[in-house]
Amino acid sequence: MEPILIFKALSNEKRLMILEWLKDPEQHFVHQQHLSESDHFDGGVCVGSIRDKAELVQSVISSYLNMMQNAGLLETKRIGKWTYYRRNEKVIKEFSEYIQKDL
Repeated sequence: MEPILIFKALSNEKRLMILEWLKDPEQHFVHQQHLSESDHFDGGVCVGSIRDKAELVQSVISSYLNMMQNAGLLETKRIGKWTYYRRNEKVIKEFSEYIQKDL
């Protein structure tokens, strides 16, 4: 975990909102029709669904999601022609503990 990368990723309102939405994807996104239980990626949301909710163009949303993934906040899985993202709860928990303990 690299706290500076996480702080940078969270310093943008839309990126922070995306992370919040992905905490409860069933509430914030439509059913992910191309993602089945056999894909083993519970809570994953397609880039297109995130793009639509965030009201951003594809290049911007891709940049945002890539930044969040590089910071360790998101996990990704490619299924067919679709890419899905979900929160990396392990890193988020580590970051929370870092804030509580070290800041």
